[in-house]
Amino acid sequence: MRVNRILLSSSLIVVALVLQVSVLARLHLPGAVPDLLLLTVLGLALVYGHVGGALVGFAAGLLADLAPPADHAAGRYALVLCVIGYLAGLVKPESGQVKSATGPMVVVVAAALGSTLLYAGVGALVGDTAARHVGLGGLLFTAALYDLLLAPFVVPGVMALARRAENDPLAETNSAKSGDISSGWLSGGTGLRIGGQRNGLRVKAARARMARAGRIKGVKRL
Repeated sequence: MRVNRILLSSSLIVVALVLQVSVLARLHLPGAVPDLLLLTVLGLALVYGHVGGALVGFAAGLLADLAPPADHAAGRYALVLCVIGYLAGLVKPESGQVKSATGPMVVVVAAALGSTLLYAGVGALVGDTAARHVGLGGLLFTAALYDLLLAPFVVPGVMALARRAENDPLAETNSAKSGDISSGWLSGGTGLRIGGQRNGLRVKAARARMARAGRIKGVKRL
């Protein structure tokens, strides 16, 4: 992954995790917790593709596994987000631009349901049956509902930031300026003009020196 991708993804993942743990998890909403980290991974995967989405998902999930107050085995959520990021990256638009909000909303609902089912399935394999006691149906409904309501405020912004970092407008601006300068030099013949101005200044300076010398000689003769 490029450096700008790594820096942007790391920053967004950390901010999303902090907000999810310190704000969303403390709202005590019925059912699931709005998954801001999942939405961030989806936004990045829709721009970076399936490979980038898998890498970002794994890193985000591993960070969530290690961050307090995590009460599950490390690597469990990393596996979930890695799979979700990979699958979401497969539906990345070919042009990179999303023409309608329907596609991303469908991806959000599918990711919310898939991540909940996958998380519960992995938990069942390691002996965690918490989903059964809470009610898997209620978790699926509330996870899809909360993520769908939160998605319009998160996914478009994450995708816009990812595209901006991918295009690197600062580098384009600098290259455009250098291109304008070089094309101006080549088309306008600036070097020749500067040379002509220098020759003209030299002639004027020589004439001024001759005139001063003539005045001095006239004064001496008087």
